[in-house]
Amino acid sequence: MNNEEKNTYVRQQITRTLIQLLEEKDISDISIKELCDTAMIGRASFYRNYSSKDNVIATYAHELISNWGEALEKNPEANILNFFEHLFNHFAENRTFYLSLHKQGLSSILLDTIKKKMELTPSLPNSDAYGRAWLAYGIYGLIEEWIGRGMVESPSEMNMIIIKSVTPTKTRT
Repeated sequence: MNNEEKNTYVRQQITRTLIQLLEEKDISDISIKELCDTAMIGRASFYRNYSSKDNVIATYAHELISNWGEALEKNPEANILNFFEHLFNHFAENRTFYLSLHKQGLSSILLDTIKKKMELTPSLPNSDAYGRAWLAYGIYGLIEEWIGRGMVESPSEMNMIIIKSVTPTKTRT
């Protein structure tokens, strides 16, 4: 195993273990020592890859969202009418992780990830930043509310709810 493969293995072990531990206890109750011992990874390996437990979660959330975005871009059937269905499918497929984020009060990591994916940065001109902010916070709000309510509706139901909510009243049937 070369260094790249070793680092990938270490990151996967740390991430997988932290997600499992988050199902059982609060993040504040998980020490780096416990995380490393459970993952069978040395503390030096942890700190070579991450600065904190929050950094592990943020990195994983960013990877998930980036992978979803890449898959969506490659999907020839993806369009504005089924965008949210694809998005909510992603969250349903990664339900355990996102429910843990919500339960732990770490949903702001999700917002930061969405903003990063949408390239909402301080250097953007105001006219671009406001539009991206409106969309980023709107998507975050929808996801957070859906997760908070137990993810009861299917991704296709969520897609239809959103389409109906943005369709002008005169054209609704």
